[in-house]
Parts: sequence; structure tokens; C-alpha cells
Amino acid sequence: MAVTALYSAHYRSLVRLAVLLVRDMASAEEVVQDAFVALHGAWRRLRDTDKALAYLRQSVVNRSRSVLRHRAVVEKYAPKGLPDAPSAENGAIGELERSAVIEALRSLPTRQREALVLRYYGDLSEAEIAHAMGISKGAVKSHTARGMAALRMALEQFS
Repeated sequence: MAVTALYSAHYRSLVRLAVLLVRDMASAEEVVQDAFVALHGAWRRLRDTDKALAYLRQSVVNRSRSVLRHRAVVEKYAPKGLPDAPSAENGAIGELERSAVIEALRSLPTRQREALVLRYYGDLSEAEIAHAMGISKGAVKSHTARGMAALRMALEQFS
């Protein structure tokens, strides 16, 4: 019952977070679904059920990292010269990808991108970001500041 309430309240925002991290809707939805399945299985073991949303966010970030690592390995060993057949989702997401901000965000290192997405899109505090990313609050500040500086420079060059 509690997992269902969390799903109803937070599924969409978690998918949007995952889309910004993994860069495609299908993978993002799968990441979030897997996070909810894991939460359901671990519900009885949770010491503090009030932190279930934080658990979900951290799970989404970690699963997104796994998707990106897997994707990098697949791309490294993919046969060369095969034509790509874009899916309908790619076309829809392509509209979002044309945005200068999204392009600049994509050019950032992974940790900077994660920190900025969690801070400005997820509206999380530094403590929540540190917990979700598994790093210290000082590292969150550093990644956020460096990411913002890099975004500023990339957007200035764009205009």
C-alpha cells in the first residue's frame, strides 16, 4: 500500500530524473520500475520507511550509472557500420535534446551532471544529493560549482 502511494506520487518525477541521467525514455522508465521493484522487495527490511523516497532516488541514480556503464561497454564492442534505426522515443526525445541547455548539460562529466540535475531539477538539498550520490556534502558543492561554471561557459559560446 505504501509503495503504491509512493509510486503514484513520485513515479513521473523519478522518470524525468532518470531521463536526464540516462538520456532516453525507455531506459529511464526501466530504471525507475526496477527501483520500485527493489523497494517493494526490501520494504520489510527498511528501518525508516519515511526515507523510502531517498532510497528510491539513490536507487535511480545508481541504476542509471549501471545503464551508462553497460551502454559504454556495448558501444565499445558494437560492430561498426551497422545503420541506426531511430525509434519513436528517440524522435520525441530528440526535440528535447535540441535545447542548448540539455546539450551543455550532456557535455559535463557524469558527477557534475548528476549533482546539477539532482540540485536544480530534483530540487534536493546538498545533504540529500550527497546521500543519493554516495559522496560528501563538500564534494556535492564542488561538483555543483564546477558544473555551473562549465554550463555558463558552454552557453556563452552557444549564443
